[in-house]
Amino acid sequence: MLENAQLPADEAPYIRLLSIKRFRGIEDLTWLPAKGVNVLLGGGDVGKTTILEAIALLLSPTNATTLSDADYWKRRHEDGFEISAVMALPLSCGIVEQRKAVWPWEWGGDSANLPNLEANDGQPHDPVFCLRVCGTTDFDLQHEICQPDESFDHFPVSVRRNIGVVRLSGEDRNDRDLRLLQGSALDRLLSDRTLRSRLADKLGETDVDGELKADAKAALAALDKRFAFQLLPCQLGLGLVGGPGFSLNALIGLMATKDGTKLPLSSWGAGTRRLAAFEVAAMHQVDHPIIVVDEVERGLESYRQRILMEELIASSSQVFVTTHSAPAVNAAVGAALWYVDAGGKVGSLPASVAAHQKRDPETFLARLAVIAEGATEVGFVTTLLTRSIGEDIRRHGIWVSDGGSNSEALTVLRGLAASGLAVAGFADNEGTQEGLWQQVKDKLGELLMRWPVGCLETNIVPHLGDHQIEAFITDPDGGAGERLRTLADRLGIQDKSLAAVLAATDDIRQLIVEAACGSPPPDPDAPNDQKKEWKKHGQRWFKSSAGGAELAEKMFALGLWPNLSPQLLPFVNAVRTKVGLAAVPTVN
Repeated sequence: MLENAQLPADEAPYIRLLSIKRFRGIEDLTWLPAKGVNVLLGGGDVGKTTILEAIALLLSPTNATTLSDADYWKRRHEDGFEISAVMALPLSCGIVEQRKAVWPWEWGGDSANLPNLEANDGQPHDPVFCLRVCGTTDFDLQHEICQPDESFDHFPVSVRRNIGVVRLSGEDRNDRDLRLLQGSALDRLLSDRTLRSRLADKLGETDVDGELKADAKAALAALDKRFAFQLLPCQLGLGLVGGPGFSLNALIGLMATKDGTKLPLSSWGAGTRRLAAFEVAAMHQVDHPIIVVDEVERGLESYRQRILMEELIASSSQVFVTTHSAPAVNAAVGAALWYVDAGGKVGSLPASVAAHQKRDPETFLARLAVIAEGATEVGFVTTLLTRSIGEDIRRHGIWVSDGGSNSEALTVLRGLAASGLAVAGFADNEGTQEGLWQQVKDKLGELLMRWPVGCLETNIVPHLGDHQIEAFITDPDGGAGERLRTLADRLGIQDKSLAAVLAATDDIRQLIVEAACGSPPPDPDAPNDQKKEWKKHGQRWFKSSAGGAELAEKMFALGLWPNLSPQLLPFVNAVRTKVGLAAVPTVN
């Protein structure tokens, strides 16, 4: 995609700090993006696209942007807006070759500081430049460079072009960059300044009058006489003309051959147009332009999304991407993931969630992600919340995800909770990592449901009445043989009837818990084959998503809910509240 992507990353310009004030839907945002690929996640209308458009506007290679009141926070144009960045810039961009000297600041880790020239032999350590674009009260744009003495100088188009920004945004923009419009990517690529005048001369020679029918020629002649009578310009004719906001050159665009026929590239599919516009923009740019891609998945099949993400990650450019696509998130391992919340705050998703990002990328796109410890918990929680809401929970943006294990679920919950992403958790209590679990509880409150002791089975089975044992053992297909066999094996008896099992044990509930959990034999010296076989017992009970759903349904069908609601109902209502639903007194 970018021919020089293999060059060292320190050759590339990159934004170290971005500040947006009163621009569109963002009142005040400060962000320290990563040097490589930055993937912005979050719900609709939280400001992800606005962040990308702010970067593109700051580094725009033209001065042709027209502002409207919608570009200002709450349409208050009288307050203006400001987009500023602290950037590391290679000298090749010409930043220090201006008519008036531009002096660098010194990067202090989270801001630009005045350089300590004495301590660094007259040279700033880690030099950076402060750039900004302001929207004035008169709807004009001012691109400026801030000097270390806090004075401001003009930030010229030539330097912005040398820094370079490649933008892949909406469909209309893609079509624009494939046409010979002034300032379009195709226009900047060709860089033929006399082409317009030459084309205008050629187009002006076209004999439009000669193509008119007799009646039309007569009407034009009558109009000419009327113009002459009114002392208006006469000797009228027809020709190709432009006008404000419209250029004849806009009719000229890239053509490509398909099956022997030349077709305008703008007539091809949306994905092809997007990628074509991206390549046109990238080709004429400097080696490592800043790249902004809004909704990377738009018009692209899953495999093309993955390829594009992988190419962006492999490049040396700083990249900003938004997406609502699971394949794109899955392919973004190695990129920095950020979550933009409804308040316009940007939080980092730590590298510790990378494994979950590959396993279940939908987690990062949900309105509320529920991290369940394992498959059983996924089925149980999904059924519990579905009964509470009364319809498919996905309609409310709830996604229940398999955390993989107790410790892995803890890692994911810690990472997501710290990022600001809306998350809930459902886990066993294995008596380990209590301090870390408490930190998550302090952060999430009732959105974390963790049993005081044990797991689902150890908390549900003890509430069974004697008359409910048979119904509990019976599987959804109406049989109980496989489950009774696990109980008989643990008792060392051949008869797998319920009566024989009950006669051979004085604690049927504990026996069921051990079989359902796949607990190992009490003798640590038991044969390995026996240990493996007993571990598989859980698969015949509830160790699957379907098994978790069955367990939840039996909790309600057997009337066990009142015993468990003190633990489960606060979690249910916390989830409901998080997605905008009212709390309920119970779940039926």
